Amino acid sequence: MQQYNCEFNNTDHRTELNGVERLIVRRGQSFTINLHLRSGVYQPGGSALDLTVETGPQPSDQYGTQASFGLTDQIDTSRWSAAITSPPGNMVSLSICSPPDAPIGRWRLTLGQGGRVDFVLLYNPWCTGDVVYMDSEEKLREYILAQDGIIYRGGWKYPIPTPWNYGQFEDGILNACLRILDMNPKCLRNPGKDASGRRNPIYVSRVLSAMVNCNDDKGVLQGRWTDDYDGGVSPLSWKGSVEILRNWDTNACQPVRFGQCWVFAAVACSVSRALGIPCRLVTNYNSAHDTNSNLVIERYVDENGQLVQKSRDMIWNYHCWVENWMTRPDLKPGFDGWQVMDPTPQEKSEGVYCCGPIPLKAIKEGELTDKYDAPFVFAEVNADVHTFMKRKDGSTKKIISSVHVGLKISTKSVGSDRREDITHLYKYPEGSDEEREAFTKANHQNKLLQQQDNAGLLIVIKVSTEMRKGCDFDVFAVITNNTPNEKKCRLVFGSRAVSYNGILGENCGFKDLLNVQLAPGEEKRVALRMNYSKYAENLTEDNLIRLAALLLDYGTQEAYLAVRNVVLVNPEIKVRILGEPKENRKLAAEITLQNPLPVPLQNCCFTVEGSNLTGGQVVTERLNSTVEPGQDAKVKIYFTPTHSGLRKLVVDFDSNKLCHVKGYRNVIIGK
Repeated sequence: MQQYNCEFNNTDHRTELNGVERLIVRRGQSFTINLHLRSGVYQPGGSALDLTVETGPQPSDQYGTQASFGLTDQIDTSRWSAAITSPPGNMVSLSICSPPDAPIGRWRLTLGQGGRVDFVLLYNPWCTGDVVYMDSEEKLREYILAQDGIIYRGGWKYPIPTPWNYGQFEDGILNACLRILDMNPKCLRNPGKDASGRRNPIYVSRVLSAMVNCNDDKGVLQGRWTDDYDGGVSPLSWKGSVEILRNWDTNACQPVRFGQCWVFAAVACSVSRALGIPCRLVTNYNSAHDTNSNLVIERYVDENGQLVQKSRDMIWNYHCWVENWMTRPDLKPGFDGWQVMDPTPQEKSEGVYCCGPIPLKAIKEGELTDKYDAPFVFAEVNADVHTFMKRKDGSTKKIISSVHVGLKISTKSVGSDRREDITHLYKYPEGSDEEREAFTKANHQNKLLQQQDNAGLLIVIKVSTEMRKGCDFDVFAVITNNTPNEKKCRLVFGSRAVSYNGILGENCGFKDLLNVQLAPGEEKRVALRMNYSKYAENLTEDNLIRLAALLLDYGTQEAYLAVRNVVLVNPEIKVRILGEPKENRKLAAEITLQNPLPVPLQNCCFTVEGSNLTGGQVVTERLNSTVEPGQDAKVKIYFTPTHSGLRKLVVDFDSNKLCHVKGYRNVIIGK
């Protein structure tokens, strides 16, 4: 008879939040089981015990998915080993250890002729011998153990923190993550080789990058970048990964509809942390999508300064991916640490929609021959932008425009909800010698040869400090004549709704001034009024408006373009906790949102979820009444926390006119 000591072992291996009903341990660290001998007493040196461990459907010594070993005096952490750690008697404590490079997954341990122990083996970032080892307890609390986080959306001028419930320890999630590995095409083609490959986080990260999207396989999420979400839900409706992974796992691995980049990245983050790979989610503002690998994004505008689609190259308002932490023994020294892994299906890599892992240092240094997909990621943060005007007669002319990509690369700080800017990990300061050296390595000739245009006319777009949804406000085209001559110009100043990935919507306001005169040294501000009545029905769920100001110099025939995306801020959701938060005690939260729109809100609904707060479920509360302008939508929601510690209650508000407003409240749960 065996006792698995699940509670003790799981706690010792920092997996107890997965539950203590089964054995879940980390590689390179010993665990203990108790054997009750049916007859006799164990005597050191007088009793033998043969042990065998196996994983996968085709275990073999050659692939490292099977091992046989006996008892030794001491545990050897470099290989499968076992030792007795109790005094002689009829109850034996058996300590067992796996090597730090053992494949992760479900294992079977056979004891002698009879007993069998099933257990799950995970990566161990606390183990110095594991390639995912991270030497900071504070960082491991964030990048492995934290079940919630912040995703940055909005725009680079106004990053908006969006809460997310990763929920990697919620009931059933680890099983779903292991099933993702089992359903990947490499496993279906050669299960023995795939099981062996799971020792390597480089291999597993690449598998996850392909399997979180469903473009080539029975992956988790289907992407959709239009406003038509028939057959599924808007990506903005998700508050966490738990519901997505459960839906996929319980519906015969049918793809969950729908996801966009931050959802793909968040699910990948949940799975990576669940398997034991330190992971963080990253947002790159003004992210280039270079489809032809020439490190140049070509954009075309019409004579009103509005984008016309002529190229597949795009600049996304932001794009999210994840970074996984590991060493890279397959590359030359110096490329260990954070690696970009992007599960959003954009371009194929080795015939499959996946991207990475590629070291951040390879991107920063311009080492584009390193594995995997360095040129694509390098372009996302470094591509050059060329803008052309397409005239009505079909001719084109390059225009002067200052658009930069790879701005304000952001992630959540360790141990707090503050934004950490990590742009310096991806690129050197602009204009530095190191930047030029990296561009030389990457053969980024456009950047190296680029000259600063200084024709004497300058146009920029300026906005109010805060633009809230529901308000009327002004935006400004500011024109400066730095020449010694008087200038006569035409100004076309327009605005259109835009999605976060750069797809333009309808007009939100427009002005065409045919005779703008500027004396030498003069600065002129031209206002464009943005009326709620005009933009309300045209906005996408991203709450973004693209402003474009095109200045045409009649004298020189030069054209100057300024472009800026503005984010309309949603109202704040206020969460008040009623009572003292205690483990396993019912708790109430009062949730309030004030209607900022000049129209009533109907069909109002609050939903909340939180790891170890709402039992792995989404709690919904609907309002029966209409909420008039300026009035509060208010509900009270009840839940029972299951574990102590700092937790995040994630809230979403939806209605007929105000959709997918996010909020959260950090709650400290006492024992």
